[in-house]
Amino acid sequence: MAKDKLLSYEEALELYEPVLGFEVHVELNTKTKMFSSAPNGFGDAPNTNISPVCLGLPGSLPVVNEQAVRYSISLGLALGCSIAPSSRFARKNYFYPDLAKNYQISQFDEPIAFEGSVDVELADGTIVTVPIERAHMEEDAGKLTHIGGSTGRIQGAEYSLVDYNRAGVPLVEIVTKPIYGTEHRAPEIAKAYVSAIRDIVVALGISDAKMERGNLRCDANISLRPRGQEKLGTRTETKNVNSLRSVERAVRYEIQRQAAILKDGGSIVQETRHWHEDTGATSAGRPKSDADDYRYFPEPDLLPVVPSPELIEELRAALPEQPAVRRRRLKSEWGFTDLEFQDVVNGGLLNEITATVEAGAAPAAARKWWTGEISRIANQRDVEATSLVSPEHVAALAALVEAGTLNDKLARQVLEGVIDGEGTPQEVIDARGLALVSDDGPLIAAIDEALAAQPDVLAKIRDGKVQAAGAVIGAVMKAMRGQADAARVRELVLERASQ
Repeated sequence: MAKDKLLSYEEALELYEPVLGFEVHVELNTKTKMFSSAPNGFGDAPNTNISPVCLGLPGSLPVVNEQAVRYSISLGLALGCSIAPSSRFARKNYFYPDLAKNYQISQFDEPIAFEGSVDVELADGTIVTVPIERAHMEEDAGKLTHIGGSTGRIQGAEYSLVDYNRAGVPLVEIVTKPIYGTEHRAPEIAKAYVSAIRDIVVALGISDAKMERGNLRCDANISLRPRGQEKLGTRTETKNVNSLRSVERAVRYEIQRQAAILKDGGSIVQETRHWHEDTGATSAGRPKSDADDYRYFPEPDLLPVVPSPELIEELRAALPEQPAVRRRRLKSEWGFTDLEFQDVVNGGLLNEITATVEAGAAPAAARKWWTGEISRIANQRDVEATSLVSPEHVAALAALVEAGTLNDKLARQVLEGVIDGEGTPQEVIDARGLALVSDDGPLIAAIDEALAAQPDVLAKIRDGKVQAAGAVIGAVMKAMRGQADAARVRELVLERASQ
């Protein structure tokens, strides 16, 4: 892949105004697929969650998933959209090697939700309103696994395998209007917008929203126009970006790439592009099609979706607290500083810490464990922190520290045991014998032995040099294999010195 010429980000913004747009695809966590009774599950053996409808077999007919419709209406309401009194499905004709009927059932000119907006909060508290054009229902395609080659992509592969498990999974695609005025904060706003959508769908309980699994994917549209020009520039669409960090980097990269081409007198090709996490670059995909190219026409096998006003109001009344409002409330209730709370949000740990507090942990302790040791282990193992341990186990660990059963050093060992599947915190303590020694008898014996080895320490302490106790405390902690409360050992040493 040839290396693109890039203009510096600062110069790009001096010459051109970026205009953004996003299409975020949200997989719904219904039990079955959008148009069939096949299971909707992740990680199962390939081609096991299928049905005649998934495979496009002759005579098979789609049936709309009622729960997916309810979820879609809830999402539309949460996005501030109007809900269409009647919406219908259409066939989007395109060559899909992983969607056997060779067209996608989607919504085109009559989406279920339209005309909304999302308030996006940036790290410094700035609120940016992102206009929503529509949110429409559709089905996902299957998954291709490319065999051979060094990148796992189709380029250089010897052959491809198709897995239809994902074919037909319910999707809602959220499409923004063009977003103006982002200027130098365009990459930051892109990341914050996708994060806000993820927070909304998680709060609604309609999607697992795990980007690494493809539950939530972003297509980022970027165009540049010369300063002072009204006409929009030609856009590119970077497809299926699957992490918040990648969304931010991809937008920044495309701004720099397009600016370099335009400055040199070139023109931008309207095309899809692929983001490469390993190189931090995009590469050309295919020329971008317009709606006419897909030959949309009404799906003849499905009736229009006509939700009753009563259903819409029922779902509106059930909407949870808006994520931005919830964040402000929790920050106040927990007493976190701006920096402490931003660490939680940036780490994607707000829900885990909330659940840990609800399980009985103090907010400060919950934040300490999730943003500290758990995140460190996650980075070391290159996995999501949220996949390592449950909030209930973290709360139990914090309670054991609070009760004096563990100190921080022992608690870290217990945490590792829990993460490695050795059981609950208490089961790990029992199996490994990691509890603190609570009986003063063994501590006093260890102190006496340490003092005998360092006979001058007592005299120094009695002369007011209390820091001399540190040598004895260290020796006792070593003798007790770290299973002593250092504060209690210090108390006992000072008691001996006062005798």
